[in-house]
Amino acid sequence: MTLAASSRNGRSPSHEQLREQVADLSTIHRPSASEGERLAAEWIVRRFEEIGVPARIEAERVHGDYWLPLALMSGAGALAGIASMRGHRIAGAALGIAAAAAIWDDLTAGERHFRRLLPKRSTWNVVAEVGPQDASRTVLLIAHHDAAHSGLIFNPGIPAFAWRHFPWLIERNDTSPPLMFPVLAGPALVALGSAVGSRRLTTAGTIVSAGAVPVFTDIGARETVPGANDNVTGVIALLEVARALVEHPTSDLRVMMLSTGSEESIMEGMQMFGRRHFPDLPTDSTYVLNLDTLGSPHLAAIRGEGMLKMYDYPQPALDVVDGVAEELDVFLFPNLRLRNATDGLYALKAGYPSATLGSVTEYKAPSNYHWPSDTAENVNYETMADGVRLCEAIVRRLDERWL
Repeated sequence: MTLAASSRNGRSPSHEQLREQVADLSTIHRPSASEGERLAAEWIVRRFEEIGVPARIEAERVHGDYWLPLALMSGAGALAGIASMRGHRIAGAALGIAAAAAIWDDLTAGERHFRRLLPKRSTWNVVAEVGPQDASRTVLLIAHHDAAHSGLIFNPGIPAFAWRHFPWLIERNDTSPPLMFPVLAGPALVALGSAVGSRRLTTAGTIVSAGAVPVFTDIGARETVPGANDNVTGVIALLEVARALVEHPTSDLRVMMLSTGSEESIMEGMQMFGRRHFPDLPTDSTYVLNLDTLGSPHLAAIRGEGMLKMYDYPQPALDVVDGVAEELDVFLFPNLRLRNATDGLYALKAGYPSATLGSVTEYKAPSNYHWPSDTAENVNYETMADGVRLCEAIVRRLDERWL
């Protein structure tokens, strides 16, 4: 029996079942590294245990947001420019370089050296496992259960305006907008202008750096959105795949399911999971599939991602997703790269065969992204159901035949 036939003949959750679960979890107010995030983690553990899958919570210490560190780094870039223009070019160049390096480290899944200087609080990852514990291979499925702050920069009217007036901007590009490019460019321009004695470059960098501060301040001041699409859909997909694997177990494949906290503070929960577990997960026998935002109109296997540098997913891992999707007759939005970052980036940089499954609108961005309208009522449950079906079929395919 083919994977497609197996999936169609097996149990598949109804849209109403998916809607009920999404609505239940998305009502929990769950900013990164908050009490609500802990309650969401406990909710997920209970659901895993009801299915019959042992689950546990792993508490970690993280900073818990991204707007404060990036606002501070951007502010440092502006101060560097002011110092340079007042005659302290060496100091301005040095501070500009330090701010740019810290931003690069923070936004490219680095070690986050600057964040280590900031206050920390607890975040909660949920880990569950199903399948033979002595299996020779492992699939790691990832989602995240915290929700994002909103901000004016995420207003859905912006891409709609661009589509109406400048459609070529979207049609000719296979990436989402590079929102973080100016954040790095500000202090980098200050450093360059200070080094070469260009007041024009220094002034431009100072303005860009100073302009980033109110943007991050606005995000920090906003409320957390319901996060139904981003990323309750991914969490519920984990639970539904777990349910299917309990009913029809794998033969020689252990499936580890991870729901991270503090993804919306730029993957801090995933960073901590990697430090704890990657040494015990060999790259030659572990496949990583990240599920992030499955409720937009079109599923997409992201070809690559990165806020500042584009990291491409390995072709053999993508071939698994593409091949199974074709067999199931599930449409995947073609050739899409993400100028943002998901939990999949840490696994990708660690050398795992990995892929990220998401979804987008015609604007090549997730529906209701970081906006108060990201509610259960606005999730596309047909797309989500296809995502669940595809994820389970990928696991079955890897159980039958490895890469």
